Amino acid sequence: MSNYVYLVPLFPLIGFLINGLLRKWISKSLAGIVGSGAILASFILSVLIFLQVREEGFQPVTVTLFQFIHAGKLSIPFAFLVDPLSSLFLLIITGVGLLIHTYSTAYMHEEDEPDYAKYFCYLNLFVFSMLLLVLGNNFVILFIGWEGVGLCSYLLIGFWFKNLDYSSAAKKAFIMNRIGDLGFLIAIFAMINAFGSVTFDNVFKQAPLASTGLITTITLLLFVGATGKSAQIPLYTWLPDAMAGPTPVSALIHAATMVTAGVYMIARSHILYNLAPASQTVVAMTGTATIILAATIAVKQNDIKKVLAYSTVSQLGYMFLGLGVGAYSEAVFHVLTHAFFKALLFLCAGSVIHAMSGEQDMRKMGGLKKILPITHITFLIGCIALSGLPPFSGFFSKDAILTAAYAANPVYYIVGVAGAMLTAFYTFRLYATTFLGKFRGTEDQKHHLHESPPAMTFSLIVLAIFAMIAGFFGIPEVIAKNSDRFSNFLEPVFAGSDHGVHAEHLQNSTEWMLMIISTVLSLAMVLYALTKYRKNPELKNATGIGKWFADKLYIDELYDKLIVKPLNALAGFFNNVFEKSVIDGLVNGTGRLVQYGSRQLRYLQSGQVGGYVLLMVVSIVLLFVVQLFLRK
Repeated sequence: MSNYVYLVPLFPLIGFLINGLLRKWISKSLAGIVGSGAILASFILSVLIFLQVREEGFQPVTVTLFQFIHAGKLSIPFAFLVDPLSSLFLLIITGVGLLIHTYSTAYMHEEDEPDYAKYFCYLNLFVFSMLLLVLGNNFVILFIGWEGVGLCSYLLIGFWFKNLDYSSAAKKAFIMNRIGDLGFLIAIFAMINAFGSVTFDNVFKQAPLASTGLITTITLLLFVGATGKSAQIPLYTWLPDAMAGPTPVSALIHAATMVTAGVYMIARSHILYNLAPASQTVVAMTGTATIILAATIAVKQNDIKKVLAYSTVSQLGYMFLGLGVGAYSEAVFHVLTHAFFKALLFLCAGSVIHAMSGEQDMRKMGGLKKILPITHITFLIGCIALSGLPPFSGFFSKDAILTAAYAANPVYYIVGVAGAMLTAFYTFRLYATTFLGKFRGTEDQKHHLHESPPAMTFSLIVLAIFAMIAGFFGIPEVIAKNSDRFSNFLEPVFAGSDHGVHAEHLQNSTEWMLMIISTVLSLAMVLYALTKYRKNPELKNATGIGKWFADKLYIDELYDKLIVKPLNALAGFFNNVFEKSVIDGLVNGTGRLVQYGSRQLRYLQSGQVGGYVLLMVVSIVLLFVVQLFLRK
């Protein structure tokens, strides 16, 4: 079955072409069937591939479609790699993607037919690009998918492009990702120069023979790309603004596709990072800083989607912390659990927004518990999972990373626990402000309130189930021996990696203590948030330090002052001064010089025969004089 892996990305590509080319003639129902059906076909095939990979004795399979680039000694095939890591990401992308597509069929029903088909066209292209990214057997194919998801994020974030704020958010996402992508591209050229190849096997086999400085340079450049795609400091500010797109798009970006790309790329390149301890430290420290920065900002956000957006940035920080301390399988495990509960929370937020006639301000909500029962209970499940409370999925993956972080450096653990406390607080602040207390919206909104249609609630229920049970795929050894099936499944991929910092090197009592501390502190913050916001939600604008958090620590303003305005000023100088005075002056001056010269030369053509004879005689005399001097 793995030999037919090329069909997995082919189905979404076909869906993209059908909906894209026929968008003006295709009906809404058919567009939804084509878009969702393509992902369903990919999901079914992904499940079959995953089951084959799970078989004992399975060896990675490379499927080469054609020779993509051949120049001199450099050969880059268009080939796919099937192994435990890629098969797992296939399930995440197609499984969660299918539920988001199904949800979208109802959520986007108010769009007219061409825009409806265009939406599913973009959505299919997004999934195709991400599948290409995780299946490529070399860095170039990975990079093609990498750029594809960047393009699709631009198209979908700015889907309602007539709103200038939305189109600006799309441009911001596109430009900031291009900054990171430049680092990735330079890293690829460095690999070609150093190893003569970009295929994973060839690069990883030659890497131990290269100098530490070269590997450190390559890994840091790869990490620059990852900071853009996976929204880490300093290239994270595009992700909260990406909420401008339709809510299902937010779920797809935050859970199943784009932001996980950086995590996947570093996990796939783990051999390089094991050879560059300095790069691992940079990854871990960046992830740790991102955890706290994003969590503190989320505490004071009042837009329901912005809270979840900063939550994603913070949770990605945990994944990078895991990668940085060598806990690769633990980081990927958090990708899996996060995909379920974060997609769930975004789709629940979409259900709330749908019921509230487009309102996203939590201060105008409240009391939705009884009116939206399915949305309420599934949202609560997502909140518990995000807060890392047992026995839901977020507990197992988050604590696996924190335990590995403690083994590497207790400071990482302390900061990680502080981030977990903030996460629990802002998550249940969000829950209490939205669903508990009294309704604070308008009478028109109250009259419109209703539970979402079955196509939407079905996706919520399925995601809620997985948000509850997914953690049991990776039960820690300290709880039950030989129960961590997730790490065992990925062991062939990460075999040989430095697991010296992992939790198995800690005493059982220490592991239990670490889990209890993080759980008790998170639970305390949950109770505090419920007590504070259950009956008296925050309705006033933030003041003091809270205003700093509400205004996102003025990071956007800082970037605007230090980067955007100077660049605009420089561009204005080149446009108004350099181009007009130098470029235009040079071009126009050349034209005027030619024109002046032609005016002077025309006097030679006077039409007087005598003048022509005189010039001929003078010329002959000059020629004789020249010849006379040359002979001497």
